[in-house]
Amino acid sequence: MSAAAPTADKAHASREKLFVAVGSLLAAALLTLAKLLVGLLTNSLGILSEAAHSLLDLVAASATLWAVRMSARPADRRHTYGYGKFENLSALVVTILLLLMCVGIVSEAVRRLWGEATHVEANRWAFLVVLLSIAVDTWRSRALRRVARKYNSRALEADALHFSTDIWSSATVLLGLAGVLAAERLGQPWLARADTLAALAVAAIIVVVSLRLGKKSVDDLSDRIPDDLQDKVAEAAGRVPGVEGVTQVRMRRSGAEVFADVILTVGQAASFQQAHDIADRAAEAVRSVIPEADVVVHAEPAAGKDLDLTTKVRVLAARHGLGAHAIRFYIEDGRRRLELHLEVGESLSVAEAHRQASEFERDVRAEVPDLLDVVSHLEPSGDATAQIEAQPADEAQVREVLDQFFHRKALTVHLHQMKVQRAGGALLVSFHCRLAPDTAITDAHAFTVRVEEFLRRRIPQIARVVIHVEPTKA
Repeated sequence: MSAAAPTADKAHASREKLFVAVGSLLAAALLTLAKLLVGLLTNSLGILSEAAHSLLDLVAASATLWAVRMSARPADRRHTYGYGKFENLSALVVTILLLLMCVGIVSEAVRRLWGEATHVEANRWAFLVVLLSIAVDTWRSRALRRVARKYNSRALEADALHFSTDIWSSATVLLGLAGVLAAERLGQPWLARADTLAALAVAAIIVVVSLRLGKKSVDDLSDRIPDDLQDKVAEAAGRVPGVEGVTQVRMRRSGAEVFADVILTVGQAASFQQAHDIADRAAEAVRSVIPEADVVVHAEPAAGKDLDLTTKVRVLAARHGLGAHAIRFYIEDGRRRLELHLEVGESLSVAEAHRQASEFERDVRAEVPDLLDVVSHLEPSGDATAQIEAQPADEAQVREVLDQFFHRKALTVHLHQMKVQRAGGALLVSFHCRLAPDTAITDAHAFTVRVEEFLRRRIPQIARVVIHVEPTKA
């Protein structure tokens, strides 16, 4: 059971993600070149640290573009869950590169603070390139965050967070340059160290952001999920009618996609189709908690419960692909004798149907040790002949016979929605009748059996009778 987006939607998402990734890459290349030139001309460690930062941004943007392209690939035999985790891997690589860059910035800052004083020229170009950096980072962080939220992209989310902190680090460098300018004009030499201190502040900001990105990436790569998400999923699946328990919930993220595997239990008497329908409803319930998740639900029969004999027989029949009805246990000398009707595939031969019935009877004897005998009446399931071409027939004769029956029994029964049809040479009869609301269902069934037998005796052409009983209206 999957909740994957249609192919067209995925293609559109891939194009939009690639567009912002390419834009981020071009912006990183422009800023790196501009900051490097101005940093070398002004000898500003703050701007040079920003140039190094932008160089890393260029590498990060390249990694993001590569990851976005890889994650767009469909699942294949080697990557059955798709290529989404390449986005998580890209974010982790960016984190490591950021931390390595901080080591170089801090090392140079320490040398300048405790070594020889370095002259920094705070000219208009220095201020201009930093202001340009703030403007570009504001634009691309917003664009990346918008697309990241729209498509739940970890790689773009990492880039958006990264570039939003670049705005603050650039502002810090701007303050450092202002300090250098103030030292020259106010004659306060100690203010000249503001540029180096700004570089340390940039490094501190990068470390904080890197650790946050790294934690997210490691969590996704190690399949960690929010603490309460498993309970929410289990609760949603457990509320589905027919689910008796949720025994296992496993989830993992692969890039923008979330995969959820749920194992639940259903009643042993549930048929295969019923179990399948329950699983489908449980998958929809899980998707209400995790929208667009790829959900697989496995339904198992509930274990450890005492079943009544009739239900146990139905369960055993279902395991053999058979339908069971008209189940009756008769007690003889303290031992049970079982009689029932078994529905088998109508395409089977007598030998094949008898083999299936014999295997079923063997399992019934194993489950009910005190059985004296098992007698099964084999009948075709009727799946292939469920649709029959029929023509309307005169219902007068049927109504006359029913009136005779009710007159003899001195009963007043309201009949309605009668349908008499002819298929080949046989008559098919169905109708509704109302009985007292407090009539036991066993008595109602016995009543319909007597009506059917009377009809068949009086009208031999009748091949099928369906009687629907309902309570009389108040």
